Amino acid sequence: MINKSLNARPLQFFAPCPRGVEAMLADELSKLGAAMVLSANGGVHFQGNWKTCYQANLGSRIASRILWQITSTTYRSEQDVYDTTLALPWHEWFSSELTVRVNLAAIKCPLRSLDFVTLRIKDAVCDKFRKITGKRPSIDTVHPDIRIHGFLNANEFTLYLDTSGDALFKRGYRKAAGNAPIRENLAAGILSLTGWQPGKPLLDPMCGSGTFLLEAAQIALNIAPGSQRHFAFEKFKQFDQAQWIKLKKEALSKQHPATRQPIYGSDLYGYALSDARTNLEAAGLLDAVHLKQANVLEITAPTPQGILITNPPYGVRIGETQSLAEFYPKLGDILKSKFSGWTAYILSADTMLPKTIRLKATRRTPLFNGALECRLLEYKMIEGSLKRNKTPE
Repeated sequence: MINKSLNARPLQFFAPCPRGVEAMLADELSKLGAAMVLSANGGVHFQGNWKTCYQANLGSRIASRILWQITSTTYRSEQDVYDTTLALPWHEWFSSELTVRVNLAAIKCPLRSLDFVTLRIKDAVCDKFRKITGKRPSIDTVHPDIRIHGFLNANEFTLYLDTSGDALFKRGYRKAAGNAPIRENLAAGILSLTGWQPGKPLLDPMCGSGTFLLEAAQIALNIAPGSQRHFAFEKFKQFDQAQWIKLKKEALSKQHPATRQPIYGSDLYGYALSDARTNLEAAGLLDAVHLKQANVLEITAPTPQGILITNPPYGVRIGETQSLAEFYPKLGDILKSKFSGWTAYILSADTMLPKTIRLKATRRTPLFNGALECRLLEYKMIEGSLKRNKTPE
């Protein structure tokens, strides 16, 4: 049953995302119909109704989740957290038949044990259900129907209901992960940071399992990233199935056929290219992308101008580091000699190796791939104007 009163007033949401792409997510959410959009560290606050929530889950390429804020108040003790949670009408939002998981994060929280606070939140939810319905939901920490997210700072306690379920970067198409794959929403955020637009040539010469290629192809063909998966909000009592079906049909009607795009991917290793092909085929995008096996140090630019994006390997063992220290200057040579007119973007979690490329970066953007701190380095390969550094930066 749909609670019309909840549709009548703005709902508060928070969309976490990889750190470094908050501004790109804020712009994306505004285009998806969100109101009162405000960037924060690691995500974006916004307002809207249930249609906004559905649209954000369906259409956001950069958000990790869409969290519905259900309360935010001051606290001093674990009992305050319990009492605040107990007072909420959980039974109006979902059924006791569904399984639940509670996640809790904190910054400068004075309470001694986050595990104990997490337990108190679970107890309060179950106690409320037991009091009202005589039944309580079961806990499932692996595949829960409902995820509850709590956040504590020095004096404020905030609770969210997760409307997404599985993280939004789980698009549903990845069948082969490859080695250290970049998350899909970070790849989408990086594409947005570069200013790449459909129709402009794009190349990933070390494509691995093909994440940049997949995200770019979906953007080029106007495929909603959430169109092939389910969401937690479909299990809410407020779920408006007719509205959701209408939004999905509208999104599907705007998709373009999977025709060949100026999106190019290559990799030295056959197994990596096989992973990319498997993922593209699973997404129905194999015909949209040019794939070939090639050494990045031997390729030439497929078009006179374009954008090159890649996430090269970085070493953790001594032998690997030495090998890569020899590779990066050669990569710089190739960019300078074969990619004049292009703009190259290199994502690296290594602070030293990119300096050996001996090209002057025109922009450095701090990003996080999960917990891994990275830099996105921009190199504008303008013929005759970009000089090689005599010494590494």
